Amino acid sequence: MTDSTVEKQVVVRPDPDRLSAAVARRLLSRIAKRVAEGKNAHVSLTGGSMGGRVLSAVAADPRTAEIDWSLVHFWWSDERFVPRGSAERNDTDAYAALLDHIDIPAGNIHTMAGSTDGLDLDAAAAAYADELARFADPAVGAWPSFDVCFLGVGPDAHIASLFPDRPEITVTDRATLPVRESPKPPPERITMTRPVINSSKRVWLVLAGADKASALGLALAGASYQSVPAAGAKGRKRTVFFVDEAAAGKVPPELIDSTY
Repeated sequence: MTDSTVEKQVVVRPDPDRLSAAVARRLLSRIAKRVAEGKNAHVSLTGGSMGGRVLSAVAADPRTAEIDWSLVHFWWSDERFVPRGSAERNDTDAYAALLDHIDIPAGNIHTMAGSTDGLDLDAAAAAYADELARFADPAVGAWPSFDVCFLGVGPDAHIASLFPDRPEITVTDRATLPVRESPKPPPERITMTRPVINSSKRVWLVLAGADKASALGLALAGASYQSVPAAGAKGRKRTVFFVDEAAAGKVPPELIDSTY
């Protein structure tokens, strides 16, 4: 597992709309550079309102039509174990916001199993680990090296379905885990583990709203990742918190990167 010493950056935009547009532009630039070199780009998506906003902004950007999406693979860091098509699933929002609007092979979209797919929760988590292993980069582990791993951050500072002071956040010997009795509904979920997230080249945490200010402050202050999971999210090259002004209310000015 990589415990990167790369400094965390904080990028602030005035409001959620301008924040999502800025993140979308940067994501498209990163993908375009990768595919222009003939290389696959692996991107791990997140749910939540900002995850959907970013994907909608990608869909609305004219450059989206110029991308060779056959070289891009989408994954999810976590998913709610409910029936496919449910409004509670992260991938439902992703399809509506972006995936239904681009020319991408179905095999490049790596969704997690739903509760009606014939697998129980443990088997569904294991199946996603097997899918990750099909695209493994031996330099990082039994999973791909994600060019970008998006993460939302909850008011309690959870990331993916790694919640504070629960055993899942400490697991290092597995790629995925079943989550039961989640403190946030629905109760059953599947999540990537911290080693998979932290092997990503770039971890981008996107959060908006005053209710996220405390979680952001704790993550930047170096709190224990067991109690503040967002504090333990670290990319190998970059770790960037993209936030709006409301979420940045408790961030010291010297920590804000005005150039990135």
